[in-house]
This record gives sequence, structure tokens and C-alpha cells, in this order.
Amino acid sequence: MQKGDAEAILSYYAPTVVEYNLAPPLRQPGDRPSLTGLREWMAGFEAPPRREVTRLEITTDGDVAFATSIDCMSAVPRGATESFTLWYRVTTGLRRIDGRWLVTHEHQSVPFEMDGSFRASTGLTPTD
Repeated sequence: MQKGDAEAILSYYAPTVVEYNLAPPLRQPGDRPSLTGLREWMAGFEAPPRREVTRLEITTDGDVAFATSIDCMSAVPRGATESFTLWYRVTTGLRRIDGRWLVTHEHQSVPFEMDGSFRASTGLTPTD
């Protein structure tokens, strides 16, 4: 992601993916994420976003695996003067297909406040 290479990112996804990412709708279409969509999203930043994967845990059994992590994304939106930092949760399901581990399921989320406001808790860090 840091290099802005959308094709390289998508090369790790299977042709059909169950995807629940941070952007609406609740579930993305079942095909591999769109190359055009990913390029357009990355073009919305002054430079490609930085993504740091932390607390990575991987479990495998045969040709199936899942990974969990707490990731940090930081970037400067195009036209903005300041960067943002967002910590979020990720669960990724993978299958070994033709000898390669490919993403078949991805879920990204941020917690929300349980005080009735339902505000996304975007200010959390892994120490919270």
C-alpha cells in the first residue's frame, strides 16, 4: 500500500472475496475488490496511505488460515494540511489456492460507543 501499487495489493486476493471493509455498504460485492476503485481511493490522498499491522496472530489448518490484527492507517487526504491516524481491527480468512495463500474473506471494523450515541470510536489506540 505504501508504494501505491493497487495491482500488487489485489494480487493477494482470490477471484471471489467476502469483504466487510470500513466504507459502506455493509458488505462489498462478492468479486475481488475493484482495481479502479482501489486506485481512486488511493488517489484521494496526497501520498499512498501507510498501513502498519500490529498484534498479528495467524492460525492455519491444511489449506485454510485466518489472521487477526490491529492495524494503523495514516495518510493526508488530498487538499488537507494535516494527516489522520486510524487504528482498526482486521480479521482475514485465507485459502491456499494453487500453492498461494489468497485472501477469501476480510473484515475491518472500528468499535462504536455504547452510550447511545453510536459514534465510531476512531480515537482509540492499542493501549485503550
